[in-house]
Amino acid sequence: MRKWIILVCSLCLTALADQAAKGWVISNLALYESFQPVPALAPLFQLTRSSNTGAAFGILPMAGDVFLVVALLIIAGLLWHFRSVAADARLDSVAIGLVIGGAVGNIADRIQHGHVIDFIHYQIPNLISNVSNLADHAIVLGVLLIIAASFWRERRATASRKAGDASIGAGLRADP
Repeated sequence: MRKWIILVCSLCLTALADQAAKGWVISNLALYESFQPVPALAPLFQLTRSSNTGAAFGILPMAGDVFLVVALLIIAGLLWHFRSVAADARLDSVAIGLVIGGAVGNIADRIQHGHVIDFIHYQIPNLISNVSNLADHAIVLGVLLIIAASFWRERRATASRKAGDASIGAGLRADP
């Protein structure tokens, strides 16, 4: 039960933070207007309101409805998979909550506005300029945490197997 509580809390906090930030952006910035919360970081980092009909980070802008369906399928798949996650796998619970919460935040935008509201604007002059949102970042962070948790779980299992093999080998050598 605890893993489900952690999942739901992570999911809700992610979606609520995303929607609250987007609400602030809608109330305070016109479309394509920018704001520099830390003037010394401009133009590397600023808030710029934009709309995105595509996937995370503006990929495939004409496929908004497809991404709505894909997001719903991913949520269903993650919830199905989550049933088999170990009860003590807190990192997995948080990570999957971040992914689902981010997806829910962007789904809410697509349903309410017909597009996703982006506002986190990173720019490296002459190299990259990208506008995204908290939901996108939560999804990426969640996926990275899922990969890390899987890696750590595999390392622990390998170490445990090696320790077991060593103790079995030591036991065999101890017998005459």
